[in-house]
Amino acid sequence: MRTTSIAKQRRKISLQRKNLFIATTEGIPSTIFQTLLGGPFLTGYLLYLGAGSSVVGFVLAITTLVNVAQVFIAYMIQKLQSRKWALVIFVALHRLLWSSTGLIPFLFDKEWWVPVFIILYTSAFLANTVVGVLWASLISDIVPAGVRGRYFGIRNTFLNALGSIMLFVGGRILDSNPESTGFMILFILVWIFAIANIASFFFYPDLPFERSKENKLLPMMKKPFHDKPFMKSTIFLASWLFLQTLVVPLFSYVMLDILHINYQTVSILTIVQTISMMASFYVWGNLNAKFSNRTLLFWTLPIIALSCMVWGLVSILPMFFVLVISHMLLGAGVGGFNQLVFNFTIGDTPKSERPMFIAMYAAITGVTSFLGPVIGGQIYKIIGVLPSWVQEYGLQTIVGTIMLLVALTLGRKILKET
Repeated sequence: MRTTSIAKQRRKISLQRKNLFIATTEGIPSTIFQTLLGGPFLTGYLLYLGAGSSVVGFVLAITTLVNVAQVFIAYMIQKLQSRKWALVIFVALHRLLWSSTGLIPFLFDKEWWVPVFIILYTSAFLANTVVGVLWASLISDIVPAGVRGRYFGIRNTFLNALGSIMLFVGGRILDSNPESTGFMILFILVWIFAIANIASFFFYPDLPFERSKENKLLPMMKKPFHDKPFMKSTIFLASWLFLQTLVVPLFSYVMLDILHINYQTVSILTIVQTISMMASFYVWGNLNAKFSNRTLLFWTLPIIALSCMVWGLVSILPMFFVLVISHMLLGAGVGGFNQLVFNFTIGDTPKSERPMFIAMYAAITGVTSFLGPVIGGQIYKIIGVLPSWVQEYGLQTIVGTIMLLVALTLGRKILKET
């Protein structure tokens, strides 16, 4: 009997390891796909299509606004027989719709380039809202609670190392070719890895789904609101993300369009940020074994604030040096923030109600994270008539100072007391 029990336990551990390996390897094509379409390359492609600062801010904000729909998605997935195959379908929709933005210059007249991009991009990220809820729900069952902090630290480090390489490759491609040719090469690679990523989800396990005890939308939506520590933290983090997204998503826009830094240099700076993020994943993952998610989240806030404040040093120090420091701080802060928020939503919430908790966090923070870049883009448009230093580093420094004050007052009170 004992031999049988040991054999079952070994099979269970072996199956868990296999599933963790699948979840990690799936991230390889996903990281390459998203790296070549996001970050500085997304901003660069928008500028190539003819977008201005306000449009860039709006597009960067779309991905968060559509997260409001996750509340309804969290309710709908309770009806699913299989989370895996629904995930495969919506991953395919997201990857194919986003990849198809590369066809715009070949299929439409120039005046339609930006409007068509916005339509395809919005459609892609509506599909991705479903992916977000399903993947978070499924991965929380795949990864045992006892190893989540360490596993995601290792996984994120590995995938961000790959992302750094692709940032360098993408930057070289764009700087070595005319923009039209450079983006065409990028999108050829994007299509290859989009297909590979869709195929990789076929290997995900289709684990049993513990459904909510509620079967109606409103009672299900009320569950997160009854959890006061969760809601208190969520509302604060949503407010924080509004301040953060006023300037951080537009770093690439400032560097490319205001400071006129080339793609290769911007890519190198993004690589610096990614390397810093990689190093921080391991540190935050180990600290997470000793400290709560909320406490560690508080520690990330001053680091993010400082990444904005140091832009002010451009007035007295070499620009590249200052931008390296800023991106190192941003990588360490945002890397920890994102990892800990994910652990917060999947680890500090009841399993049966987890999809709605994840969705409620995404919806509330999605609204503020949408408003941030939109308002930020408009602010850059308005301050265009002011002295150049205001656009180059003034706004970032002012917002960063406000963020630091908020972190050390409200952040300390809310995250360290809940």
